[in-house]
Amino acid sequence: MEEVKVLIVGAGPSGLATSACLNYLSIPNIVLEKEDCYASLWKKRAYDRLCLHLAKDFCSLPLMSHSASTPTFMPRATFLEYVDNYVVKFNIKPRFHRNVEKAWLKEEGENMWRVEVRNIETGEMEVYASEFLVVASGENSVTNMPEMDGLKTFRGGIVHSSLYKNGRDYEGKDVLVVGCGNSGMEISFDLSNYGARPSIVIRSPMHVVKRQMVYLGMVLRKSLPLDVVDTLLVGLAMVKFGDLSAHGIVRPKLGPMQFKALTGKTPVIDVGTISKIRSGEIKVLPQISNIKGDTVEFENGVRKNFDAIVFATGYKSCANKWLKDYEVVLNERGMPRSQAPNHWKGDKNAYCVGLSMQGLAGVCADAKAVAQDISNIILTKLK
Repeated sequence: MEEVKVLIVGAGPSGLATSACLNYLSIPNIVLEKEDCYASLWKKRAYDRLCLHLAKDFCSLPLMSHSASTPTFMPRATFLEYVDNYVVKFNIKPRFHRNVEKAWLKEEGENMWRVEVRNIETGEMEVYASEFLVVASGENSVTNMPEMDGLKTFRGGIVHSSLYKNGRDYEGKDVLVVGCGNSGMEISFDLSNYGARPSIVIRSPMHVVKRQMVYLGMVLRKSLPLDVVDTLLVGLAMVKFGDLSAHGIVRPKLGPMQFKALTGKTPVIDVGTISKIRSGEIKVLPQISNIKGDTVEFENGVRKNFDAIVFATGYKSCANKWLKDYEVVLNERGMPRSQAPNHWKGDKNAYCVGLSMQGLAGVCADAKAVAQDISNIILTKLK
């Protein structure tokens, strides 16, 4: 059994940020990662044209801001270069190919965690003991694939957005994109650019904005009430896009920031998809009723044949599967049991980072709070 002061599960931005803050405070820690690299979601499961939707001001990790030469809205490659430099600067050394299978409190009432980990390369089990446990596997640890009536009968290609790179292989094909968040809308745009005939399922209200509008809103939010900022953003969106209801896109009653705070759903940042929807290059369809072979039937009675389906249906946390005493920090969905701003802190020296649904800015805030809290506990014991 290997003992360590802090054990961090996950080497995405959440785990890296937490380790950096702990290293800065000279607190020993180990980062475990089941993949063969850090930031695997960004490195291995992102489409080619991905660009960060928020301005760089809101996309820094703790203790290291972006350079002045960094573009305001970073391409994926630029952000990954930043992450590589971050890992080197803070001497973060994740242990890769480590799949955490079980973590639990060693004894009733004792704040000591026992963690069983399978080394994927050797097949051997490793056992760790730590005083503090940080769940940093994030909101996007496993893909979310919805169950659909008849999906198994579909004879075309089925892929989750995590495996989608670009539309090159879909030229001339009818492709159905399920999921109308930022990934779904941008993948639809990408497919059209490669000569595919995409259709996208939009089944719920959503806000559509431009990147610059979100940036403006986040800056103004520092000094203006939420409802005032939302009113401004809705007005700008109306000027830019008009009423999109005739095209199957309905705006929620709440403004984009209030809607995000209440539901966790971010506004869709348009990269050119709306103009293609208006021109008919991208079709909008409602909820799917059933699938029979290559034919998909929608709730409005429309039937259409497709060559492929791309599920841009996001991810979900699975931390409550391996964390046997998950109730100390998480709920049954693997998300924080407590509401913000104290969501990151659990009982029995258990913490979570990157589950606030606030993107990289949330990761940064969580990591700093967790590291400082651990430091305070350690210093208190030394007194």
